[in-house]
Amino acid sequence: MTSFYKDLAAWWPLFSPPAHYVEEVDDLLPRLAPLPAPGTATWLELGCGGGSFASHLKQQFKLTLTDLSEGMLAQSRAINPEAEHLIGDMRSLRLNRQFDYVLVHDAVCYMTTLADLRAAIETAAVHCRPGGTVIVLPDYVAETFEAGTDHGGEDAADGRGFRYLEWHADPDPSDTTYIVDYAFMLKEANGEVRVEHDRHIEGLFPRAIWLEAFRSASLSAASEIDPFGRDVFIATRAGTP
Repeated sequence: MTSFYKDLAAWWPLFSPPAHYVEEVDDLLPRLAPLPAPGTATWLELGCGGGSFASHLKQQFKLTLTDLSEGMLAQSRAINPEAEHLIGDMRSLRLNRQFDYVLVHDAVCYMTTLADLRAAIETAAVHCRPGGTVIVLPDYVAETFEAGTDHGGEDAADGRGFRYLEWHADPDPSDTTYIVDYAFMLKEANGEVRVEHDRHIEGLFPRAIWLEAFRSASLSAASEIDPFGRDVFIATRAGTP
């Protein structure tokens, strides 16, 4: 597990707060139309992180949120107290329940081998009821990846501040991974600033490999490109409820 999700989890609200996900949720929900009446459908998220994305779904769905990091689940509980929170690895989690919708957001990027990717999609399929929907939202597929940088950060009411520089690159296009390096500047309420470096190794697969992984899990999937240039995989599980 990377240190950000463990040692720096308390800073998550200043790195990726709910406000950052409004446009993405507004784009996704119409893709799932027609939606059931609010509060009647169940939704499982694998790898929910700090719960920022899920915070925009709780008026529509009954949420079960899972993550590998207890620190990240603590952040999600703070903003999504209505949701059920469970710790678990998306490659092996088995809740012995099925849901109307199963989401794997950008945490799927930590599946760095084909075996990992297939395991995560199989977990999503196992937890999806017949006739239900699986949504997977990776940052990149091989066809959309471009090396580059990003930056951002927020300030807190208590005087703390957080800034980051992200640098993503693919030094070996022949493998199934790319590298994301982060430089974090963390300002405490007393004004003290420290700098942390965190490297993430993330998975990168061609679109055809993604679609094959869905087929292997008995899911019928299609991909669309969203306004942010990212693939949105939406799959259905055969059968009737």
